[in-house]
Amino acid sequence: MKNNLIIKNITQLVTCSGFEAKKGKSMNDLNIINDGCVIIKNGIIEKVGKTKDILSHIDVSEYIVMDLTGKTMLPGFVDSHTHFIFGGYREDEFGMRLRGKSYMEIMEKGGGIIRSVNATKNASKEELYEMGKKRLDEMLEFGITTVEGKSGYGLDHETEIKQLEVMKDLNSTHPIDIVSTFLGAHAVPSEYKNRENEFIDFLIDEVLPEISKRNLAEFCDIFCEKNVFDLKQSEKMLKAGRKYNLKPKIHADEIYPLGGAGLAADINAISADHLLNASDEDIKKMAKNNVIATLLPLTAFSLKENYARARYMIDNNCAVALATDLNPGSCFSNSIPLMIAISSIYMKMTPEETITALTINGAAALDRANIIGSIDPGKKADFVILKYPSYEFLTYNFGVNIVETVIKNGKIVFQKGEI
Repeated sequence: MKNNLIIKNITQLVTCSGFEAKKGKSMNDLNIINDGCVIIKNGIIEKVGKTKDILSHIDVSEYIVMDLTGKTMLPGFVDSHTHFIFGGYREDEFGMRLRGKSYMEIMEKGGGIIRSVNATKNASKEELYEMGKKRLDEMLEFGITTVEGKSGYGLDHETEIKQLEVMKDLNSTHPIDIVSTFLGAHAVPSEYKNRENEFIDFLIDEVLPEISKRNLAEFCDIFCEKNVFDLKQSEKMLKAGRKYNLKPKIHADEIYPLGGAGLAADINAISADHLLNASDEDIKKMAKNNVIATLLPLTAFSLKENYARARYMIDNNCAVALATDLNPGSCFSNSIPLMIAISSIYMKMTPEETITALTINGAAALDRANIIGSIDPGKKADFVILKYPSYEFLTYNFGVNIVETVIKNGKIVFQKGEI
């Protein structure tokens, strides 16, 4: 039975080898093998090396064989921050921002997250599933093989659970692996206005226990921001989540420098995300405490804000990941090519750092660097194949999707022209 796979003659095999996040200068280490070969058994990588070395000891008749002469192969991309399960769209708000209104002005007038909350509440579970599936199909074409999805468009018991249930269902049926995050503290619902502490207590007492009992999420997140949730409330929420075995993440220092990045370091969060206004001191604390800095350049692009200081973070020994932040408000885009262009041209990241941020460091931001994010023996056989012979075409052919084939768990799940 030919259930196993040999991929040979890979002009450039970009392994990103490693089992933990790469920090600082090590983000440039891609561990490239020219004329590479990978052997996959039962969806797991068994051997990695040069074609002539690997095939000299293998009976190829037992395998399906792919020849990637002239192609580049990398680990599957990991999108470690999205909000892809939502109802409704806010295209008019984007137009309002282009005409001069700020994100916070729109939010204060009943738009923003609350508007998406209402649309998501009104959508059935089946409708959310179908919309989510279509978005995942688009992600797959960009080479995404693992994605994080956040709840947070419910702000109540029923809808938060509904979003997480949809993600669990999709994880069992779609090729992309979905890592779920509980973000009930995404905004303050109108009925809890000026009673934020009571809302946090509601989430802790009424929603967290069911999520934990039903194993609906791996992480707990909160929007730590001025006029949303402060540092004390954020710490209480994330510590409560940890008691229910949900690992902490945090939306930190996106619009105002509240010190969310420092809190992430203090509580040893897995990641702190956004970080447009994180302080020098807090960035250094994150580096010291091994908190992943997950940067979301498409959101800054959409909001016409300054980009997070990727160069400073890397130069100060941070592990940086990149993610799309796909959502209906501040970033309705899942474009990996656009994100690569922004990070390399405007955020001063090298092509190598950008790839590391989308692979092994993205995996680390989901606490999965031991099983995905690199092409190493023992890991899942998740690969992206480019139509060109060098990874540098990802930055050179900017804004264009050059992914030709995607392999997930050792099987082809996308091939350009066939899906």
